[in-house]
Formats: sequence, structure tokens, C-alpha cells
Amino acid sequence: MDGLRASAGLLRRGRLRRRRQQQPHSGSVLALPLRPRKIRRQLRLPARLVETSALLCSTQHLAAVPPSVAPAMLSGPQGESMGEELPWDSPLQRILAELNRIPSSRRRAARLFEWLISPMPPDHFYRRLWEREAVLVRRQDHSYYQGLFSTAVLDSILRNEEVQFGQHLDAARYINGRRETLNPPGRALPAAAWSLYRAGCSLRLLCPQAFSSTVWQFLAVLQEQFGSMAGSNVYLTPPNSQGFAPHYDDIEAFVLQLEGRKLWRVYRPRVPTEELALTSSPNFSQDDLGEPVLQTVLEPGDLLYFPRGFIHQAECQDGVHSLHLTLSTFQRNTWGDFLEAVLPLAVQAAMEENVEFRRGLPRDFMDYMGAQHSDSKDPRRTAFMEKVRVLVARLGHFAPVDAVADQRAKDFIHDSLPPVLTDRERALSVYGLPIRWEAGEPVNVGAQLTTETEVHMLQDGIARLVGEGGHLFLYYTVENSRVYHLEEPKCLEIYPQQADAMELLLRSYPEFLRVGDLPCDTVEDQLSLATMLYDKGLLLTKMPLT
Repeated sequence: MDGLRASAGLLRRGRLRRRRQQQPHSGSVLALPLRPRKIRRQLRLPARLVETSALLCSTQHLAAVPPSVAPAMLSGPQGESMGEELPWDSPLQRILAELNRIPSSRRRAARLFEWLISPMPPDHFYRRLWEREAVLVRRQDHSYYQGLFSTAVLDSILRNEEVQFGQHLDAARYINGRRETLNPPGRALPAAAWSLYRAGCSLRLLCPQAFSSTVWQFLAVLQEQFGSMAGSNVYLTPPNSQGFAPHYDDIEAFVLQLEGRKLWRVYRPRVPTEELALTSSPNFSQDDLGEPVLQTVLEPGDLLYFPRGFIHQAECQDGVHSLHLTLSTFQRNTWGDFLEAVLPLAVQAAMEENVEFRRGLPRDFMDYMGAQHSDSKDPRRTAFMEKVRVLVARLGHFAPVDAVADQRAKDFIHDSLPPVLTDRERALSVYGLPIRWEAGEPVNVGAQLTTETEVHMLQDGIARLVGEGGHLFLYYTVENSRVYHLEEPKCLEIYPQQADAMELLLRSYPEFLRVGDLPCDTVEDQLSLATMLYDKGLLLTKMPLT
């Protein structure tokens, strides 16, 4: 607790001291335009509700990329191509090309989410449906997700990657009301995986973003929209079978139907305690379920959303297989989780700073408090309860809300996938420097930032400044793994005299700032901070360095 308060004090003292010396240039924060006018004209929300709970949206294509625009794929920090072979002029290829031209990572995230739930307006979704209702988007466009993932890609992954049963791939089936998991030990080679599939098992690929660069891009962009880790699983189910028992999950789920067809049944939470569930459920039997609030067959291009706590089951019928991807987010991202971290620290701070919290309990309180006295009319009991309410109300004054928010942001940075870069971001960052080995020596070495160089952060959500133990650390995502928590959290220490400059860089994205205008005491501090961030791949320059 002392460390959190001391670290926050470093930021405050740095701001106060430098305000007396100079006023930093104010940086504007870019507003999030969820629906640009051109697109809003093309979105029409259908008025008809389906099964009283699911909103059925008809297909309306967004504006296509002009033929003169060459297809562009985003890339990772290490330059890896960001996609499987995408069909020319497919909806997915067009949106990826469009994202590549959007300079702000915030706008890219908003635009991709808009595409994901199109033609439904995002503001309507978040205001009326998010965490409330199951939603079906029916597109009648089998090519909508084409290129995101496929059974052919899964086969290639099984052949060429070290996929392990139980760790990366599950084989499961649901027969006569009983769920079976049939994972053999060791590597999931094609012979074993496809034999299990032929035996009626659904194959669930965990963490497909570790193997598919297109899924990586999809999730890495969307995680900034949610402000929470975005994960995914891929499910391949053989014809006339069901892989999993009815259950509910602890995540917000978006089901993207990629191939084939699948019959889905979705049920509301059975009791209030299951609404927005904090943990996943055990398997249910059919007798545990009532009538589904939504029953539909998903076809390629369709989208199904349901909140955590909604029970669901799915099965393949009519001799057709199914491949779908489930995008998940908002796991343990609730007010309760936040307060669970805040309240113990608030109590500790209150006891340190307010004598009322240190006063002793009444010597006789056990004579009138406790379950055995719960029906008592003793006025001492009433006074005790009132004292508790007063003290609890005062806890808000001691709650280290910002410090806990920073710690949750630090956790999100660690949870996040590494960023994917547009052509512009690569060209104007350290990843695009033309340094190379040529004719027996390195060439184009020595490009440097100056006080005249204009810079901003590489992307909006890639770094967070956090106080810990009396020090300031900048946690960042650019060196994260595509496998969840494979690497330890990565950070840089920021010195107190550079704290204001670091905060200004984080707040002002995507506006450019001159290095010489960063609010530091000396030019050396300005150049040292900017160079450290640029060399780590966290800064972008307005013009290429030479």
C-alpha cells in the first residue's frame, strides 16, 4: 500500500515541480468515431426481433475498397506476414486493407468491431444488447469470414506445428447425454486427430492465434476495442454429432460460423445467481434446461453473440460438418473484481490514517451481534449496524482507485497479444529502419532522434505507466508472446524527471509532439526518453529517420 501511494506521489510531485518551470504543450485525445457518416448511411437496423431475444440482421455490404487499392496485410513487429492466403476482394481482405490505411489504432479497433457485427450499429449493441441478450446476425454471405481460418489451415497446423493433445487440441464428443474427452498423450499428429474426428469427436483448437497469424491480427486489433483480453477457440465438429454438453461460460462469446452448418440452442440463465456468471458451469443434462430463447442453424458468414451465463449447446445435422471460431472477452472484468482489489487496500489505508477505524469494538458486542441475535431488537445492535454503515461509507475516501486501475491495466498489458503493425507504422518505427548487412559490413547505421523530431506512441494501447515500490515502470506489449503468458511482463523504468513527458506521450496519441517540447528538465532527458522508447519499438516518427 505504501509503495502504491509513494509511486503515485512521484507522478504528482513531478507534475507540480515542472508546472512551475514550463507548461507542456497540451495533447489532444482522439475521439472514437464508431460510425463514420459514409458507413452510417449504409447501416439500417431491422425492426423485427427473433424469438424475443435475438436480433436478426440482414446482410448489407459495406463500401468496397476501390480496385485501384492493392491488398495490404498488417504485420507483426518482427515483420511476419499477417495472413493466410486471402481470396482477392473477399470481405475480410477488404477490411484488412482498410485497417492498414487507418492511422489510429483506436479507430482500427472500432472499425473492425463495426465490421464484425455489421450491419448492427455498435452503439445500439453496447447500449441495448451487451451483457443482456443473445444476438443473431444473419448475413447470407458465405464468404464473409473467408480467409480467417479454415479446415485446410487446421490440417496444415497439425502437420507442421507442435500441437499437443490437452495443451493445444481437445477431442471430445457428447453421446446419450454424456460428455467424453478422448485426448491421447503426446503430439496431435494428423493420423491421430483425424481418426478421432472420424470416430465422432469434435476437435477444439485452443489458442489458434498462436498458430494463425490472421487470427492473431483479428484478436490483437479487437482487444483494444474491449479493453480486455480477447481470446479464441476453433471448433471442428463432424456431421451428425455434438462435441460438448450444455453449459455456460464466464466470458462474452462471439461465434463466427466459418464452414458448414450447426444447430445452436441458447438458454437464458436459470436463476439470478447465474446471470453474468463469474465461473463456467459444469455440464448440464437436458432435464436441467427449459425452453431455448434462441434456436437457429448458423451458416457461413453468420454471427451469434451471447453473454456469460447463457447456457448453450450446438450440434451438426444433415450430414454436414461445422467449423466455427469463438471469440471471447471480459473474463473476470467486473466491478466486483475491481472492488475486490480496492477494498482491502482501502481498509488498510483507513486504519493507518483515521483513528475511528482503530478504535476498539464494544466489549459486549458479542452479546447482541451474530446470527443467534439477528432477530434481537436490542438498541445496541442498531447502533452497531449504523456504525458499520458509517465506516463503510467512509472507505471510499481511502480507496486507491487509480492505483488499482493501474495494476489491472498492467495485467491487461501482460495478457495482451503483441501488436500488429500497418505499413505506415512499420515504415516510421524502428522496425522499418534500413539498417542491414551489406558488402561485409553493416550499412545505414546511426539514424538518431533530435529535438526537432516529431513522435507519438506506436499505438494507443501498447504501454501503461505504473507506480510500484516507489519507482515508475512502463509496461508494454511489443515483446509479448502470442501464447498466453509465455513471457514474463516486460517493462522499462521511467525516472521521475521524465514522468510528465511519458504521461504526455501516452495521452496525446495520435497527435505528434516535438521531442524538444517534451516536459523534461534537460535536453538530455528529452532525448534519452525518446531514444529509449524508439529503440524499444514503442515510438513512431512523423518522417522516416535517415
